[in-house]
Amino acid sequence: MENMTGLRESKKLRTRRQLAATALELFLERGFDAVSVADVAAAAEVSKPTLFRYFPSKEDLVLDRFADHQDEAARIVRDRPAGLGPVGALHEHFRTALAERDPITGLCDHPNVLAFQRLLYSTASLESRIAHYTAREVELLAAALEAERVERLSARLAATHLVAVRHELGRENWRRIDAGSTAEEAYPAAVVDADRAFGMLAEGLDRTLGPLISRP
Repeated sequence: MENMTGLRESKKLRTRRQLAATALELFLERGFDAVSVADVAAAAEVSKPTLFRYFPSKEDLVLDRFADHQDEAARIVRDRPAGLGPVGALHEHFRTALAERDPITGLCDHPNVLAFQRLLYSTASLESRIAHYTAREVELLAAALEAERVERLSARLAATHLVAVRHELGRENWRRIDAGSTAEEAYPAAVVDADRAFGMLAEGLDRTLGPLISRP
């Protein structure tokens, strides 16, 4: 029974990835608004109801990869070493990701990543749908802070600021790349921006959250 369940889950994952890959190829080729859900379903050789079982909206066909990162900030905060505040942990992680040219930081000039980001930031409905994923990211991070006995409102305010900083830094890095800079050329300014942005939060959030967090 466990083997059968595992096989079903593996098949679902493969189908999900195939649908997302097929959709992205069509969107990049023709433009997001010029491709319908029916077009994607036909290209992937599935029915529309099947497609909607995997993706509740057309936008989710593009943005589903963001779901893999929704718990990232919460996980970083939960797993941080003793003595390091939430802001410091996220700051360190972001700097490491910049050095690795992680696409989530916006500091990646691989052609496929650039094509995806141009599609994302040039399509109004995709930009609007990102808010759904951002809200979930905030909820998960706030829950991680509440688990450390931070009062609910303080946790949500802190999570909102921290998630916003990560997203805005990524968007600014993408703007540099889209304007013609290589990732290597943009890296020094990206580090400066990250240090300044997280530094601004550290002065307020870590000082405020510190007395509220019961960590050794």
